Amino acid sequence: MTVQPKARPPHSSGRQQRPAIRRAVAGLALVAAVAGCSAARELKLSLSGSSTVAPLAAEIAKRYEASHPGTRVDVQTGGSSRGIADARSGTAQIGLVSRALRPEEADLVATTIGIDGIALIVNGANPVRSLSDDQIRAVYTGAISNWRQLGGADAPITVVTKAEGRSTLELFLEHFRLDNRRIRASVVIGDNQQGILTVAGDPHALGYVSIGTASQEATAGTPIRLLPLAGIAPTLENVRSGRYPLSRPLNLVIQPPPAAGVAPFLAFARSPEVHDLVEAQYFVPPAR
Repeated sequence: MTVQPKARPPHSSGRQQRPAIRRAVAGLALVAAVAGCSAARELKLSLSGSSTVAPLAAEIAKRYEASHPGTRVDVQTGGSSRGIADARSGTAQIGLVSRALRPEEADLVATTIGIDGIALIVNGANPVRSLSDDQIRAVYTGAISNWRQLGGADAPITVVTKAEGRSTLELFLEHFRLDNRRIRASVVIGDNQQGILTVAGDPHALGYVSIGTASQEATAGTPIRLLPLAGIAPTLENVRSGRYPLSRPLNLVIQPPPAAGVAPFLAFARSPEVHDLVEAQYFVPPAR
């Protein structure tokens, strides 16, 4: 019996395979390196805080991202107190704060991107057209509890106030010289939209919110009406001129030194390039 030798496999030897393997490994390494570079080039900015500032900051962020490829800006709400706390802790690179900084916040630096006011609002069906400061104080402390006492319908007043940590509450209390412990509220809300929805849905409600947000909603047909304060209408023009008695700056706040990419964003957010966005939300652009 003749034994035939075993035929060699048709494929190449191990030595011949090595260049192909090396090329494949090199290709994978190149893909990983490119992906790593792309990830390294992406810049992420985080903003958090005031519900008044957040919608404007979000619009500014969209425009900034469009002109700065590789940059992503995340905007979250939670109130001005959160904006201060997050900027200090580094949880966010930029805090959103709808008031001026206080002396005890001198470790922070603010960039003003707009001016807003705070307005009292009622339901559009409410016949009451104005309230004095004394009447407002009386309503919020429970001394006046029925609209009939103010020239309105015979109905209890739904008193809407803001939650702790909201700068709108702090400025309202300061302006009307009220202690929050004396407030007799029917409803406690967080952001401006909650306040507007509450008043729009209740013909007997009284609340206070951002002029900009309220004006935008009223123009869009939401059934609310902004009341004058001390006889001054809550308009953009009156805020701009300084005549309106309850106004405030809208600030982007950081703890210096600024993190990477923050300074260019702050400069952009204050620049004339976004003044149309500021005015579109019924705020006053900052002076140049």
